[in-house]
Amino acid sequence: MEFKKATLSSRKSIALVAHDNKKKELLSWCQTHKQELLKHTLFATGTTGSLIEKETDLSIKKLISGPLGGDQQVGSLITEGKIDLLIFFWDPFEPMPHDPDVKALLRIAAVWNIPVACNAISADFLVTSPLFSNECERLIPDYDAYLEKRKAVVS
Repeated sequence: MEFKKATLSSRKSIALVAHDNKKKELLSWCQTHKQELLKHTLFATGTTGSLIEKETDLSIKKLISGPLGGDQQVGSLITEGKIDLLIFFWDPFEPMPHDPDVKALLRIAAVWNIPVACNAISADFLVTSPLFSNECERLIPDYDAYLEKRKAVVS
């Protein structure tokens, strides 16, 4: 796979996701970092988004619930370049019926080279990084180059 540079703007699109046992922790984290989050576009899966919006007055673009496909919606937005950062408070102690979806989401985040925080301290590191509110570059898969190579092989 070839890669190309892509620029993340200073205003990031951030996905907020939390398993049931971690929703209160993510809500608390959002309240603590509300002023920083106000500067960005926020997405969240179903219940998590409604809870954060209600309790913090942050504007959230709500997707469907994770187990109903919300994790995959987030993954799709990542591949389309519409999500720049993933904050996903997942519960390592609670088996989830949609574990394959969670693994797929984390894989997509790694493939498309976006920052991921899985707990409060890693999210703290991200939000306090100078890159959080500044433009920065990253490498992403060059899908157009991939298609051109595939077309040349088939021809």
